[in-house]
Amino acid sequence: MFLLSKLFWVFAQPLSIGFLFSALAALLAFAGRRRFGGLSALLAALVLFITLFTTAGTMALQALEARFPKPSQAPQPLSCMVVLGGALENEVTTARGGIELNQASDRFVEALRLAIGHPEARILVSGGDGSISGTYEGEAAAAERLFSAFGISPDRLIKENASRTTYENTLNTAELLKNERLENCLLITSAYHMPRSVALFRKAGIAVTPWPVDYRTSGIVGLSLDFTQPSLNAQLATTAAREWMSLAAYYLTGRIDGFFPQ
Repeated sequence: MFLLSKLFWVFAQPLSIGFLFSALAALLAFAGRRRFGGLSALLAALVLFITLFTTAGTMALQALEARFPKPSQAPQPLSCMVVLGGALENEVTTARGGIELNQASDRFVEALRLAIGHPEARILVSGGDGSISGTYEGEAAAAERLFSAFGISPDRLIKENASRTTYENTLNTAELLKNERLENCLLITSAYHMPRSVALFRKAGIAVTPWPVDYRTSGIVGLSLDFTQPSLNAQLATTAAREWMSLAAYYLTGRIDGFFPQ
């Protein structure tokens, strides 16, 4: 299932769909099926136009980010927090060592801020090597270097270094929280990723307080044309498409109880 989902996403993202329609149009044209080739070319142009030159992707991502607003303050006392992986460049850290954060770095920045302000809190970092090859350093292992660099004792960390997907994050985290007798933790992950994450934790019977970070949108964008930033529009559309598809897949396979959890 893991490998299948990775391969599916190679072809299911918006730019790949645009490419596939373009390639199909060329093949149909060479085969003399010009009418169908023209239709395929039109579909390719439509997908690319929506992806590159409209705010449709931004709006789709914005809806995900708005589902779980951040509370005004953390619980007092704060006993634990669960930080989902996805913020470290595993391939780079494996080859070069050190700490290399990506666009989702707010997950760890916020966890560090809370850890410093709440010295009583335990920190469970959940994330292994999510690559197809499985040859890279797990994210939880690299996270220990990050927290230690800012004076956070390794004794406060609980490392879950085996999960490759959000679903596996949940299963493995549930077992560790039970063993450590921790409950009512903050759940720290990107805002767009929070609906699926909360749904999975609810399905597993784990009570968490959503603590979204890493917002990618302003929250006030309407549907319009946007010719100023096609590469960013494509990036936001790709992120949104992947998350909405994942929600649908998890719901249809029974991993979560609702398509878009309240």
